[in-house]
Amino acid sequence: MCKRAALYGLALAAGTALLQWLDYRHLARAQSETVYVALVAAAFLGLGVWAGVQLLGRRAPPAEPFDGNPQAQATLGISPREREVLELLAAGLANKEIAARLHVSPHTVKTHVAKLYEKLGARRRTEAILKARELGLLR
Repeated sequence: MCKRAALYGLALAAGTALLQWLDYRHLARAQSETVYVALVAAAFLGLGVWAGVQLLGRRAPPAEPFDGNPQAQATLGISPREREVLELLAAGLANKEIAARLHVSPHTVKTHVAKLYEKLGARRRTEAILKARELGLLR
């Protein structure tokens, strides 16, 4: 009885495999154009990625590390915290955003900004940022 069940199982497996193979052959014939187009598209994708890496993958040599002109900072008496505020000002943040980022009150930021204006001889943010860049305090 076991042999007979095994033979039936093998016959069913062979029949299923034959049906799958026939279905694959039908699909390959019916969709051959789609398969070829997909293969060509994949080849061009690979070629495009390779060309992009070759053309755009070259990087400029690393720039010298930016030190922020410590001599000018010392001469002007700019503290490390004022420098942080200056960098965030240059990034375009408002006083409240700077306060949230540095975990201080907006009033403290306002005081730092006023001291920066005084030390840089500026009357507004854009002027302070411009002078800081000219002195090499900012990139």
